[in-house]
Amino acid sequence: MGAEIDLAEEEAATIFSAPRIRSRLAQGGYAVDAFRETLRWGRDRLYGLFTDGMPADSLVHARAHLVDEVLRAAWHKFLPGVSEGLALVAVGGYGRGELLPHSDIDILLLHSGDTLEQQRKALEGLTAFCWDIGLEVGQSARTVEECVAEAAKDITVMTNLLEARLLTGDIALFQRMQQALTPDKIWPVKAFFEAKKAEQTARHRKYDDTGYKLEPNVKESPGGLRDIHTIAWVMKRHFGAQTLAELRERGFLTKQECDELFAGQDFLWRVRFALHMINGRREDRLLFDSQVKVAQLFGYVDTDANKAVEQFMQLYYRTIKTLSCLNDMLLQLFEEAILRPDSGEPEPLNPRFQIRNGYIEARDDEVFRRQPWALLEIFLLLQQHPRIEGIRAQTLRMILRDGKYMTDEVRASVKARALFMEMFREGRGLTRNLRRMNRYGVLGRYLPAFGRIVGLMQYDLFHTLTVDEHILYVVRNARRFAMQRFRHELPFCSEVMQRLPKPELLYLAAFWHDMAKGRKGDHSQIGAEEAEQFCLQHGLSHTDAALVGWLVQNHLLMSLTAQKQDISDARVVAEFARKVGTRTRLDYLFLLTCADIRGTNPALWNSWREALLKDLYRQSVRVLEDGIDQQTLEQERAAETRQRALELLEARGVARDTAERVWQRFERDYFLRHTPEELAWQLPAIATATDDTLPLVMVESVDERGTTVFVYTRDRDHLFGLTTGVLARLGLNILDARLHTTDDGFVLDSYTVMESDNAPIVSPMRYAEIRDALRKVLSDPEVSTIDVNRRMPQRLKHFDTPTQVYFSQDQARGRTVLELVTADQPGLLSLIGRVFQKRGILLDAAKIATIGERAEDVFYITDRMHRPITDERVLDELREVLVRTLDRRETA
Repeated sequence: MGAEIDLAEEEAATIFSAPRIRSRLAQGGYAVDAFRETLRWGRDRLYGLFTDGMPADSLVHARAHLVDEVLRAAWHKFLPGVSEGLALVAVGGYGRGELLPHSDIDILLLHSGDTLEQQRKALEGLTAFCWDIGLEVGQSARTVEECVAEAAKDITVMTNLLEARLLTGDIALFQRMQQALTPDKIWPVKAFFEAKKAEQTARHRKYDDTGYKLEPNVKESPGGLRDIHTIAWVMKRHFGAQTLAELRERGFLTKQECDELFAGQDFLWRVRFALHMINGRREDRLLFDSQVKVAQLFGYVDTDANKAVEQFMQLYYRTIKTLSCLNDMLLQLFEEAILRPDSGEPEPLNPRFQIRNGYIEARDDEVFRRQPWALLEIFLLLQQHPRIEGIRAQTLRMILRDGKYMTDEVRASVKARALFMEMFREGRGLTRNLRRMNRYGVLGRYLPAFGRIVGLMQYDLFHTLTVDEHILYVVRNARRFAMQRFRHELPFCSEVMQRLPKPELLYLAAFWHDMAKGRKGDHSQIGAEEAEQFCLQHGLSHTDAALVGWLVQNHLLMSLTAQKQDISDARVVAEFARKVGTRTRLDYLFLLTCADIRGTNPALWNSWREALLKDLYRQSVRVLEDGIDQQTLEQERAAETRQRALELLEARGVARDTAERVWQRFERDYFLRHTPEELAWQLPAIATATDDTLPLVMVESVDERGTTVFVYTRDRDHLFGLTTGVLARLGLNILDARLHTTDDGFVLDSYTVMESDNAPIVSPMRYAEIRDALRKVLSDPEVSTIDVNRRMPQRLKHFDTPTQVYFSQDQARGRTVLELVTADQPGLLSLIGRVFQKRGILLDAAKIATIGERAEDVFYITDRMHRPITDERVLDELREVLVRTLDRRETA
C-alpha cells in the first residue's frame, strides 16, 4: 500500500506542480478569471482523481499544493518585492498540508509591527481578491509577541501555530516565531500533553463518548480524524516529529499498527472528501442523505441481507473502532514516555498480571499465547480491582496482537467460560468492561455472534446507535437499576430490581436481546435459542437458561402491549399476564423493557412511556398474584380510580354529590382510561360548564404521564382531525388519544402531548397558547379542516415507508381495530381524521407511536351507529383511500 501511495503522490505532484499552476495563471495574465479558472480546474481534476480511486492522502496534499501556489501568486500580485517584516503563513490543517475541497484555509499574516500599517491597503486588497476568486480564507494578523501571548492563553492557538508552514515572505521572522514557541519557552511538553488529552476527553464527552451514532461527525467524533491529529500534535511537540510515519521509526507502532493507522486515516479522508464533493461545501457530518450517496460513490450495492448504506456504515464504524484503539494505546505510550518515564515498581496480582503505576500489565510477552483464556481474565481483574485505571499500552498491544489465539477450543474451555460468566455475576464495572472488550476486539473474538454485529447499523431514525453499542447501553441501563447512586433516575425500576433473585440473568438477557440482528428470520427467536444454549454451555441451570431465552424471545412483548394496545381493557392485560406467566418473569421483563427503550433512542424514553409500562406492570401483578378475572379487574380498577378521585376532590372542597351527578352520565370506560388526578382535575370544570363556555379546553401536566390537553364539548364532525391539526400546527407531538362520547352527545377527549423534541411542556404561557388556539378553531362551526403548514423535516425525506393498513375486530367492546404503518409527516393524524370524517367513521380511541421515521398507530373505530365495521368491501375501500392519501400526500 505504501508503494501505491508513493506513486499516487508522485502523480498528484506532477498534475499540481508549481510550474504547471504558475503557467496557467500566467497565461491568463494573473487576472481574476485566471485564478478562478485555475481553482475550478483544480477542483474538477481532484474530483476526477477521487472517482478514479486515487488515495485520499494524495488528494488532500494536492489540494494544499494548489492553494499554496495560488496564494503565493496572489501575494506577489499585491505585495511585489515585500520580503522583510511580513510573512504569509499557513496554520492549522492547512499548515499540515492537508486540505479537502471545502476545508478552512487558515492563514496568519505574521508582521513586525510597522510593516502591517505600511502594507495595510495592499493586504486589504489581497484579502478581498482571495474572496473574489473563491478562496474562503480565515486569517489573523499578529506579531511574534502577539502569537506567543495568544498561544500562552489558548491551547488551540498553540496547536494551530505548532503546524505553521511558511508560504512566502520573511523567513527570518517566521523562524523567530518558531523559536519563540519552543517547549522550553511556552507550553512545556507535559503541560501540552495534559491539555490535549483533556481537550480530547471533553470533545468525546460532547459526543456522549461514542462515535457509533446514526449521523457521526467524521472529524470530531471519537475515533475520527481529530483523534489522529491529537496523536500527531503530541508527537510533534515531544519529539519534533513531522509525520505519523515516524511513530514506527521511534518504536511506538509496529508495521501492522502503522498500516492500520494510515488505512484508517485515508478512509476517513476519503469519506470527508466525498462529503465535500456531494454537498458542494464543507460538511463533516455523515447525515442520512449523504450516507446513501457516499455508499453509492464507494461502490456498495444492496443485498438481501443488508442495504448498501448499512454495509458502508459498518465499515465506517469498524474503522473508527480500530482508530480509537490505536489512539488509546498511543496516548498511553506517550503518557508513559512523557509523564512517567520512571516505570515504577510492579505490584503482583497473580502469576500472569501485575499493576504498575495504576495500570494492569502482563508479566511477560507470551501470556496470551500460552494461556489465551487470559484475554478474558485481564478484564475480569479490572472489574474486581476498580482502583486499576486501565491496561498498559504494551499489554494492550499484546491483546491486539494475540487475539487470534482465541480459538474454538479456547471458547469451549471451562476456564474461559467460567471467567466470562463471572464478569456478569460480579456486576460492578460490567458495562465499562464489556465496552473495553468490544473496543479491543476481544468480545467479538470470544463470541462470534457479537463479532457479526460490531458496527452494524439500521438505516432508520428509531435506532440511534449501532447494534453492538445499543446492546452495551442496554446492559448499562440494567446495571444502573442496581446501583444506589442512580436510584433517583428511575426509583420504581430500582425498587423492582431489589426483588430479582439473580440480577446477572437480567444482564445476560440485555446482552443477548438483539444479538441476532442483521440475520434472516426473527432476531428474537434466533437470539433466544442461541442465548439459552450459551447459558447452558456456561454452567447455568436449565431453569435460569430458559428464563434468559424467554426474555430474549419476548423482549418486545411489554413495550408493544403498552404502546400499541388499549391497556384500559382488562382482556389485554389478562392476555399479557397469561403470556408472562409468573411475577418473577414480569419483574425481569419490565426492567429489560425499560432498559431497552432507554438504550434505543434518547428521545423515546419519557414520563408517558414510563407511566404506561408501570400501569401495565401493576395491573399484571394483580392478575398474576391475586388471580382475579378480567371483569373483576375492570370493576375494581374503575371503583378504585373513582374513589381516589373523590378523595382528591373532597380535599379541594368539591362536594361528593357534585361529582356523582356529573359522573352518572359517563360509562365505566371513562374511569378506566383516566387517572384519579385527571378525573379530579376535569370534574370541577365540567360541572360548571355551560353552552356559552363550550368548548371547554384545559391544558396542564396533571400527573406523571406528561401534559394533557382535555377537550369537553358537544360532539361535532371532524373533531379529532381539527384538534390534532391544531396541535400539529403548534409543533406538538401527540403520544396518546383517549376519546369518550357520552350518550347525551358530549365528548371528553384527552391527548397526551410533548414538544416536537419530546421535551415536556412546562410554561404556563405555552399552556395558554395551546388552549387559545384550540378554542378558536373548535368554537367556529365554519371550520372543517386544518392545514398544517409545517415543512417536512429534512431527515424524514430520506426514508420511504409505504403505507400498510391492517384490520381486526375487538368483539368484546364492539369496535374495529385499524393498525396503520406509514411515513411520519406533519399533520398526519389530522389527515387521517379527515379520511375518517368523510367516510362516516367514528373514532373511539387511538394509540400513537412514532418510531423514528415511521408512524405505527392503532385506531379503534366504529360506524356512525357505534357498531364495528365488518363489511370487507368497506374496509378494503378505507384501506385503499388511506394508502392513496398518505403515500401520495393527497387530500382525501
